[in-house]
Amino acid sequence: MNRRTLLAMPLLAIAAAAQAQPRGGASVQAATLTDRDRADIAAAEAWFNRLSSVKARFLQIAQNGAAAEGTAWIVRPGRMRFEYDREPLLLVASHGQFFYFDKALRQPTTVPVGSTPLGLLLRDQVRFSGDVTVSRVERSGGMVRITIFRTGAPGEGRLTLVFSENPFELKQWAVVDAQGQETRVSLYAQEYGARYPSMLFEFNDPRFREELGIQ
Repeated sequence: MNRRTLLAMPLLAIAAAAQAQPRGGASVQAATLTDRDRADIAAAEAWFNRLSSVKARFLQIAQNGAAAEGTAWIVRPGRMRFEYDREPLLLVASHGQFFYFDKALRQPTTVPVGSTPLGLLLRDQVRFSGDVTVSRVERSGGMVRITIFRTGAPGEGRLTLVFSENPFELKQWAVVDAQGQETRVSLYAQEYGARYPSMLFEFNDPRFREELGIQ
């Protein structure tokens, strides 16, 4: 398995986690929440629902130790882009689809955003209730960690969101897929509130496809 695959699989596991079959005997349950837990969950929901856009540097570390850096853009609702510095990989979310492209192989793949854990964060309104269940809330070292999963599919994987407490800000997320493989993505050098050209996320735009060499 080559390095690109090792790097791509964890973020592809954003999709694969939703499509894989649960492991036998796997059990994820809702947390018993304290008032402080509920306050932190409400703060996390509010942070996402206030967010219009963020551009950040990211460091991705996979279960096997493979690491990569790049630039991420998130424009809510519904759009996201990960562009790697040294790998010919691109991931774009837009129009309800998550688009992965290996530039070296000229090989595109698309999956529904709604079938991915990160899709929960791109909704019009982020709510960690109803079809989303909180399984754990932890605090240590000035950080709050909130772990969530899809209520109707606990075996597909889980997503842990890591926030700094002061200021309350998303710093990292970790995806654990149905096979128990974990990928961590840390954000730094964040820039908030800017506007970005729509073509940055328009993988169906002919100009976008021409730029990537997709037929």
